[in-house]
Amino acid sequence: MQNPGTADPDRLPDSDRLPASDRLSASDGPQASDGLPASRRLPVSGQVSSRTRFPVQDRFPARDRFARGAQYIAGRPARGTSGRTHTLVDPATGREVCTYELAGIEDVDAAVAAAGAAFPGWAGTTPGERSDVLRRFAAVLAERAEEFARAESLQCGKPLKLTREFDVPGTIDNTAFFAGAARHLQGQSAGEYSGDHTSYVRREPIGVVGSIAPWNYPLQMAAWKILPAVAAGNTIVLKPAELTPLTSLLFAEAATEAGVPDGVINIVSGTGAEAGEHLVAHPGVAMTSFTGSTAVGRRVAELATAGVKRIHLELGGKAPFVVFDDADLEAAVHGAVAGALINTGQDCTAATRAYVQRPLYEEFVARTAALMESVRLGDPFAPGTDLGPLVSHAHRDRVAAFVDRARAYARVVTGGEAPQGELGSGAYYRPTLIVDAAQDSEIVQCEIFGPVLVALPFDTDDEGIRLANDTPYGLAASAWTRDVYRANRATREIRAGCVWVNDHIPIISEMPHGGYRASGFGKDMSLYSFEEYMQIKHVMFDNTAVARKDWHRTVFGDRQ
Repeated sequence: MQNPGTADPDRLPDSDRLPASDRLSASDGPQASDGLPASRRLPVSGQVSSRTRFPVQDRFPARDRFARGAQYIAGRPARGTSGRTHTLVDPATGREVCTYELAGIEDVDAAVAAAGAAFPGWAGTTPGERSDVLRRFAAVLAERAEEFARAESLQCGKPLKLTREFDVPGTIDNTAFFAGAARHLQGQSAGEYSGDHTSYVRREPIGVVGSIAPWNYPLQMAAWKILPAVAAGNTIVLKPAELTPLTSLLFAEAATEAGVPDGVINIVSGTGAEAGEHLVAHPGVAMTSFTGSTAVGRRVAELATAGVKRIHLELGGKAPFVVFDDADLEAAVHGAVAGALINTGQDCTAATRAYVQRPLYEEFVARTAALMESVRLGDPFAPGTDLGPLVSHAHRDRVAAFVDRARAYARVVTGGEAPQGELGSGAYYRPTLIVDAAQDSEIVQCEIFGPVLVALPFDTDDEGIRLANDTPYGLAASAWTRDVYRANRATREIRAGCVWVNDHIPIISEMPHGGYRASGFGKDMSLYSFEEYMQIKHVMFDNTAVARKDWHRTVFGDRQ
């Protein structure tokens, strides 16, 4: 029997398993019971400190948007009909923003019906026509960039500099990319392969796509799912996480403003257990795309395969950050801290396991800890803030619980606590560096999804690569070295969908994003993503113009 700090490397850790109810989790993101008694939970306050500088109404007029309803069906806002509501909370302050009605079964049915009705017309447009609409869409997003940046910062707690410089520009660039990709439809082959026939290949849209997006990058993930599907001629129903529906709704409204026909893009804001499961299993949905935890991904796959649907899954990660002994140490330290703390660590590709060759290990730990301690936590809307809160107080408690349990078998070098004082009412957690953990321990094997980096030493190149591969996941990794042969070996042998060399995190619209093993299958972004949303048809023409073909003899023999 293993101790509480040990994870079985041959199976997914318990924190990534389905809950007993075997239904989609409420937030469609990484979820686990933290096991903490109430007395050890971090404080959650519904009150804003008197020193908080930015009242909710000054951050973004979210209440006005939700007054029209948190659903977007057939080109117009609508209220959810489930009979239940969800209250959005500003994670930076703990203050309620607004309450909205959750989508129910009837709302999902209406959205799928709207998408189904819009499909023939949208699929019948030319690639050039779809490209023109998406170009206008990119222009509308650019005009409304500040609105989107502030909305994303409000609902997620992201620093405004992150949403202005990363989330929103990335979304606009994705839109522009798929505007161009829409005109890239082409067959792979055409010709006379049997002598008496001419063959060619058609690429056709699949139909109605039902997608579920997570809460860590709600705007970008909505774009990653909507844009390739729509560019290929499909229609879509997207369910955002109920914690973060705001920018998905604004995205759909901007699409309508740009001229995307009603019903092509629909949003249902509801729980995973009700709206999510019904969307995935809906007979009117031809394909499902999901981004979230591996546990919930299994449930999505189960529901989708029962209906023989195409599935695309982008799931969890535990990215290794491998530093060889010839690496530029300053670059590696800065890369590790930035890679671990981007989006407060709520990133499936975040650097979470730093394997450092022993000659550099002690200095790497010391310099990484010092750099982490210089990172400024604060109000997401304040210019000097480097790191915002986690997405919710519940998720902050989950991250804290992982670190708290790790103290029994590892050492916390820095961080490992929530700040008090002015930031005490928010869902903040200090950047955390952990050492002396065993490779099979929970903190090394499980996806924490917070500002937590574990550093471990290794001796040989073989060992470093073996340890990098020693988790169930395979989404992303990085190798740090000045030696091109070492770098080439690492990129070849590390089993992950993306391997950076001397960097960690950057992604571009032209290149694919997706994982191996328990990190899922299928690709986001790039033309590879575009192809996920198309089906292939072989068309064959007879060239003989004769009534009786030679092959008919296999049925009729020599009879006339």
